[in-house]
Amino acid sequence: MRRTEQLQGLRMLKLRDVLSQWQEGALSQLEAAEVLGMSERTFRRYLQRFESDGEDGLRDRRLNRRSGRAVPEEAAFEVERLYRERYVGFTAKHFHEHLQRDHKFRWGYTWTKTFLQDLGLIKKAKVRGAHRRKRPRRPMTGMLVHQDASPHPWLEGHGPLDLVVTMDDATSEIYSAILVEEEGTLSSFMGLIETIAAQGLFCSLYTDRGSHYFHTPEAGGEVAKDTLTQVGRALAQLGIEHIPAYSPQARGRSERLFRTLQDRLPKELKLAGIASIEAANRFLATTYIASHNARFAVKPAETGSAFVPVQEAQWRDVLCLQEERTVAPDNTVAWNGKRLQIPPHPARAHFVRAKVRVHHYPDGELAIFHGPRCLIRWRPGEDHHEAHPKPHSPCEPVARETTADASGDDLSTVIPTIHSPKINHQPVNSCAT
Repeated sequence: MRRTEQLQGLRMLKLRDVLSQWQEGALSQLEAAEVLGMSERTFRRYLQRFESDGEDGLRDRRLNRRSGRAVPEEAAFEVERLYRERYVGFTAKHFHEHLQRDHKFRWGYTWTKTFLQDLGLIKKAKVRGAHRRKRPRRPMTGMLVHQDASPHPWLEGHGPLDLVVTMDDATSEIYSAILVEEEGTLSSFMGLIETIAAQGLFCSLYTDRGSHYFHTPEAGGEVAKDTLTQVGRALAQLGIEHIPAYSPQARGRSERLFRTLQDRLPKELKLAGIASIEAANRFLATTYIASHNARFAVKPAETGSAFVPVQEAQWRDVLCLQEERTVAPDNTVAWNGKRLQIPPHPARAHFVRAKVRVHHYPDGELAIFHGPRCLIRWRPGEDHHEAHPKPHSPCEPVARETTADASGDDLSTVIPTIHSPKINHQPVNSCAT
């Protein structure tokens, strides 16, 4: 029984009791009106209605009458049809946002939620229990950045995929979201590259204790701060503090974000007709992230920013896989089952037995460094081996701006935005000194 019907029943009992006392002469009309909390004139009207219609005349005539401000029946039928045919599974809030944005629906969210609940299309939310107190946000953007991944069937027709998200603690603004088959070092670098290229260097990174983030000698134990992973080494070189989380509750802000994404993103991808990882990453970068931030990001407590703008030359050769190798007698380096040929170089006759570093970049590029000097760089799709290396010459121009450091090494300053997680391991052509 609705509350209005309960109140009507109580009101009828009180009216019948007061009317019976008036009929018995125990109360005058003025006294009866005061007991009922109405004017004497209104009481006389109720008497007239009671004499003509009996107890039915005492009922509130507003009950069971459609409100003039109610949603028209045609609009209600259209809302039901849209939910059943196009937006099935959406939460009431998510569905209402689409109604307002795409279908010019002008009525409130509460009506939409109640309407869907009355039809049995959505369930009422469970009453929330007590929870821990939220950790205060950092007051300024760039002070703390979260990076985490969530396995979920994001794309219809695919199994579980990992969505790697990089977000700001102060605002919950998403800086990068990349869909990959499995998270790892390269996917973490991709998120950091997109964040630093757009915003600059930040103060601290907060992550879980995954093996690509930290080395943990004992399962569930503390991380080994003196043994760095590739991600830990890169963050240390950039001067970014790396903070490990020791429980899911510690990553509460990321966990809440992924609950929202798991509910909304698969439906948005399906609604847009997206079925491939590459198309999903383009949709994330060009459409979804901006709309998500507009809806869910909050204002920071303080104005300003802790991000430090930097040139690409300061992080390009840091945010990549770095592996040390010894040059073989034929002036080649073994890497990933391949032989990488070092061409003649003006700095020395050969590099046999020299210690060099192979850099593997998230966009598929390869390079060999001897100390700070780049010996050769291979772009994705280029051959990494030459039977007869040509004489050393400067790098050919690439489709991005380049600059030279003090030693003359060619350093990229703008990395293309990475949308596809698939890495092409074919590379080669010569690099500037």
